[in-house]
Amino acid sequence: MNVIHTEKAPAAIGPYSQAMTTGNLLFTSGQIPINPSTGDITGTTIQEQTEQVMKNLGEVLFAAGSSYDKVIKTTCFLANMDDFAAFNEVYAKYFTSKPARSCVAVKTLPKNVLCEVELIAEL
Repeated sequence: MNVIHTEKAPAAIGPYSQAMTTGNLLFTSGQIPINPSTGDITGTTIQEQTEQVMKNLGEVLFAAGSSYDKVIKTTCFLANMDDFAAFNEVYAKYFTSKPARSCVAVKTLPKNVLCEVELIAEL
């Protein structure tokens, strides 16, 4: 197993890694809409926050030598399922290969953000 870390995505805010690889697979931790250069939450709308989450995931994918088109599965967490359609509009721009996905509403996300996404990708 190998730890993946990049300064271009937010540092972990707990005892975990941004991502791990094993064999030819990448497993990311959930990314929330933190701007890695400021440490602040980006945006107040689901669209703005989803854009930042996707940028963060893209940097982790790149650091591991992977890309959006190699994503096998995503797990998406929303603070409010009423944001589902707006979240999907942004999500669809990045995941054009349409990987398998689960999407659930949760009571609260870290730092009270509106969304979090984790993924599994091929290297």
